[in-house]
Amino acid sequence: MLPAGFDELDFEQFHSVELPRRLGSGNGELALEEAKRLGPVAFRLTEGGAYTYRAGASGIEIVPGDETARNVYELSRESWQAIVHELETAPGLLYAGKVKCMRGKAIRLVAWEPGLRAIYNGRPIFDPDAFELTDRHGDPLDPATAFTLEHDRTDMAHFLRNAGYLVVKNVFDEKEVASFQQAAAELHATAVPGDRKSWWGKNAKGEEVLCRVTTARTATAFQDLYRDPRLTGLIDLSDTELKARAGTGTYEGGTVIYKNPDMVEGLSNLPWHRDCGMGGHSLNCPLIILSVFVTPLNADTGELRMLPGSQQGSCPPLDADNPHAPAGVALAAEPGDVSLHYGDTMHAAPPPRRSDLGTYRISALTAYSRAGAPASPRKGAYNDVLLGRDDGQVEHLADVAKRSSP
Repeated sequence: MLPAGFDELDFEQFHSVELPRRLGSGNGELALEEAKRLGPVAFRLTEGGAYTYRAGASGIEIVPGDETARNVYELSRESWQAIVHELETAPGLLYAGKVKCMRGKAIRLVAWEPGLRAIYNGRPIFDPDAFELTDRHGDPLDPATAFTLEHDRTDMAHFLRNAGYLVVKNVFDEKEVASFQQAAAELHATAVPGDRKSWWGKNAKGEEVLCRVTTARTATAFQDLYRDPRLTGLIDLSDTELKARAGTGTYEGGTVIYKNPDMVEGLSNLPWHRDCGMGGHSLNCPLIILSVFVTPLNADTGELRMLPGSQQGSCPPLDADNPHAPAGVALAAEPGDVSLHYGDTMHAAPPPRRSDLGTYRISALTAYSRAGAPASPRKGAYNDVLLGRDDGQVEHLADVAKRSSP
């Protein structure tokens, strides 16, 4: 069932009439190089019917059937049209077991996603080498610039709009930070593997390690954090009216992240990704994730890297240590500092550089999504699809994709 405002799509009519129209309006040109690089891809519906997308001499071609496709993916009509509407994503469907790779590799559907977003909705593919961050006067701007609450709000809004993120220093004092640290410790102590409210992984010693909890608002120190006027004032820098997500899902309940060294399983060290990467982009975005740093953020404790300007286009998810991955910009923060970033801004969380520290990065997150957005047909948050294992561990996408491949 689609949310209000989203039209039902007929598979045959869409591919014979509507998609050629979109390609002719310029969408095809946006994705042509990606189509050449990745090879033909086909969607086959479980209800019947298939179409192949491939690069031709004069642009992207839409061909009935899937015989010539390098990669063929079978899914329901409901899941296919959710991709078109940007309600679902390739990773989200793979984690949910709602797409099956019939030929080729499942992970290639993830690589194709920026091209699909361009073909379907005209969203450009982002080129980090072509992006230059400038101030509102057109002069080059350091992408590692940090602000305070006393800085000019017009400059801060400009930085957020163009870079896609913002770092604000000294928002909370030492007493408040101490209360955050105590709350984070209490939440850590009460989390249980498989409780569907926390993410777990394993370190090199084979120990189960807590990576995050999604019930931060059960702690008094975090309960009303989302409506603190210092934070809502920063959210108001956005060009779009945003409201706090204060339900019970992955972000709605508030999140505390605990970085750990020497992790070998689970999603503690996050690849380059977007926060709507499991779905819901057209419902929730622009979405802002606001992080309050409870302990220091740096390379030793576990970085948070941003790809400046990437919210303006699409990028495929990549492991942060992939030789083809961008370096991005490493944010630096002390306890009491705050960062905020748009959910579509590509960001990554590489492993801590050191493994001999007593404390690593801990941050409390809350989310703000587009005011007046249609209600999701889901009962929980899109990221809840990650919490499918009884032991609470979140598998790497590459491992999930392998199981979905022939």
